[in-house]
Amino acid sequence: MARKKVELKYITNDSKRKATLRKRKSGLTKKVDEISTLCGVDACAIIYTPDEPRPEVWPSPSEVNRVVSRFKEMPELEQSKKMMSQESFLRQRIQKGQDQLKKLKNENRKKEMNNLMFQSLAGCQSLDNATMIDLNDLAWIIDQNIKEVDKQISKLQGQEGTSSNNNGVATINGEQAQVDNIINGGVFPFVDGANNFQNDPFVDGANIFQNDYRPAPFDP
Repeated sequence: MARKKVELKYITNDSKRKATLRKRKSGLTKKVDEISTLCGVDACAIIYTPDEPRPEVWPSPSEVNRVVSRFKEMPELEQSKKMMSQESFLRQRIQKGQDQLKKLKNENRKKEMNNLMFQSLAGCQSLDNATMIDLNDLAWIIDQNIKEVDKQISKLQGQEGTSSNNNGVATINGEQAQVDNIINGGVFPFVDGANNFQNDPFVDGANIFQNDYRPAPFDP
């Protein structure tokens, strides 16, 4: 059974905090011993606690002095290369959380625009009240769908292009004609100038449409 994730914040309860300290110290020294033995590296641990006048060291004071002296002999740039304070660690975690949040917002926005596109095609929702940002994002989604259709057509043409089978050629031509009719017939009514979008507007804030696009009546 997976262990419950611990919330990283100061433990205000004294007895609980001291018990946690004892467990964590034992776990920390065990991990340092393991990494030193398994990987053959020099490692030591120095732990200061508020209730003890002297720090607790591992594996021994002499070995700690040796490792620390070796560290101090390194150039200052090398010493601080991978060093991280509590503040820098928290900043890194915050930045990582912000990046994840941004990614989720982008994914949700794309799903929202896909849903709007299908509802508009089905005649269930009008775009009369859509904002310019909505139209911009919607146009990008439509453009991506058109590119995917073109990609599938090219794939089929590549598979069947070398075949002399007239039925196969006719099938590909028929599929091409159906897609052309769909695009030219107004199933994607807001795609005018969509090819102007070179970047993902959800990430880069691409160009905004200047026209007011409204859907054509949907005829299934």
